[in-house]
Order: sequence, then structure tokens, then C-alpha cells
Amino acid sequence: MANQDITFTPDPDADSISSDVAGFGGLLVSTQIPTRADGSLELGDITLQSECTLQALKTALERAGSSMDRVLHLTIYLTDMADRAAFNEVYKRFFAKPWPVRAAVGVAALAVEGMRVEVTAMAAKG
Repeated sequence: MANQDITFTPDPDADSISSDVAGFGGLLVSTQIPTRADGSLELGDITLQSECTLQALKTALERAGSSMDRVLHLTIYLTDMADRAAFNEVYKRFFAKPWPVRAAVGVAALAVEGMRVEVTAMAAKG
């Protein structure tokens, strides 16, 4: 893109067709899936997937000069809304009061079969 005021932090996966974080005027946007530190997908239970997803978000934000305590808004996509309580237990380990504004959305499917959670976050640059 030719916009000088917008920044993009590339995804560590060279084959990805999405940036890891986009930034504009101190606002960062990132979408994360349950990716382990080695780049592989975690497709286990909702707790494991939630932990990997939020850890991937933490890592991406830190690489872009922010942190989890700078998250303003989080959209959580779940393939089964019954998983919301388990996601929330993990969420409380990554976030604290004052809580980010958030929404949980039930979806029919995500990009990879077996993936149960994905998040999109907006954060202030640190």
C-alpha cells in the first residue's frame, strides 16, 4: 500500500496473506488465530486454542510496540457459543480491569476445520 501514514507489521509466516498488525495514528489492529510459538496451529480443546490465540495476540502487539493492557476492543469469534465460558476463563488471565470493550460472535465456521476461536483486537500503540 502507498499510504505513508499506515504501517503494517508482517505476519511471521512468509506465506500469510494478512499482516500481523496494522497501525494508523497510534491505533493498532490485529487478528489472531490459535497459532503456537513455532507457527503450527493448536486445534485441541477450546482452552488450549484460547491460550494460543491470546498469546499470539500478546506477541503480535508487543512486536508492534504495544501490549495487552493497551487493548481497547476485542471481537471474539467462536464456532460454538457454549465455549464462551471457557474462553472467558483464559481471557481473565490475559486481561484485567478496566476490561477492554468486547463482543463475542458465534460463527458457523472459521478458516481451518477444527479451529474454534479467532480474535480481532484494536489497541493503542505503547
